[in-house]
Amino acid sequence: MRAKVLRKELLSEGVYRFDVDAPRLAKKTQPGQFIILRVNEEGERIPLTVADFDREKGIITIIFQVVGASTELLASLEEGDEILDFVGPLGKKSEIEPGLGTVVCIGGGIGVAPIHPIARGLHEAGNKVISILGARSKDLIIMEKELRAASDEVIITTDDGSYGIEGFVTAALEQLVDYGEKIDLVYAIGPVVMMKSVADATRPMGIKTIVSLNPIMVDGTGMCGGCRVQVGSETKFACVDGPEFDAHLVDFVGLRERQAMYRDQEAEGKDHICRIGLGRGA
Repeated sequence: MRAKVLRKELLSEGVYRFDVDAPRLAKKTQPGQFIILRVNEEGERIPLTVADFDREKGIITIIFQVVGASTELLASLEEGDEILDFVGPLGKKSEIEPGLGTVVCIGGGIGVAPIHPIARGLHEAGNKVISILGARSKDLIIMEKELRAASDEVIITTDDGSYGIEGFVTAALEQLVDYGEKIDLVYAIGPVVMMKSVADATRPMGIKTIVSLNPIMVDGTGMCGGCRVQVGSETKFACVDGPEFDAHLVDFVGLRERQAMYRDQEAEGKDHICRIGLGRGA
């Protein structure tokens, strides 16, 4: 289905927020699910976990970072432009229910966006939610206001110490444990290296940890096998079996290698589009 961009906002360098008119998707989307979009006939499919949804207004919010040719093309759209294909909701929803206890929701970089509806859902269900937001520096922190509204407590970490606690999100997590916080569940979404670090930190503590994976996807139905990930002794498909998995079972090394497979091609494609120019309405 086509979907119109109602609002476009630059959140930080190369990171955009789009509010998209998609009433049918907004009515059905649950925390943890994702959409796949295609800007035009020549565009690649881009999977993006939903950052927010407003059922009354019929709006789906997506947040993305420009990393290659396809996201560069997406970023060229302006308010009022249409996305050719906007399909979803896809994937399994987060398992949100009352009585889970204290849940720590960790978002690293752009991963703060998909952690938001999960934190909100957990909070609305009556659980205690502590959100940890991490980025390289203060200017790269996104959705702080939204996460504060969806959490009992928010902790900010920055690599350079320009805002909040200096260090990585794992330092804040370990600090909570040292202070005596009883944590029942951890959600972590962000770069693969960050999710792996969180899993390594919570494993010896015996804290159940869930991560949301967004590997290479093509059709979003499990038919192509492009999004396969190793979870324990099983091969899973992130699009239909996930995107959420037990962090302590995910093969993060293999996942990182697969994600790096097309990095050079992405850079070449982005450079090609920059050199020929981005046509309006493309």
